[in-house]
Amino acid sequence: MGVIVNKNNQQETELSRKISADLREKALRASGMTGEEDAPDFAEDSEYVKDFKKTSKFGWIWVVLIVLAILSIISIVML
Repeated sequence: MGVIVNKNNQQETELSRKISADLREKALRASGMTGEEDAPDFAEDSEYVKDFKKTSKFGWIWVVLIVLAILSIISIVML
């Protein structure tokens, strides 16, 4: 009985692999990619990100100040 169940699991796994490979191939054909080239990363080269600056090394201070402000407002309201 265990052999039959194990054999069924192996067949289901093989079928699952075939289905996923077939779906992957169809998706690549639909997108026009050959599969060897990487998918484009539109976040890096978009107009949206062009003029942004990276956060300075003191950016975490703003987070601390906001948290302290929220805590002080909560303590004033509660007391």
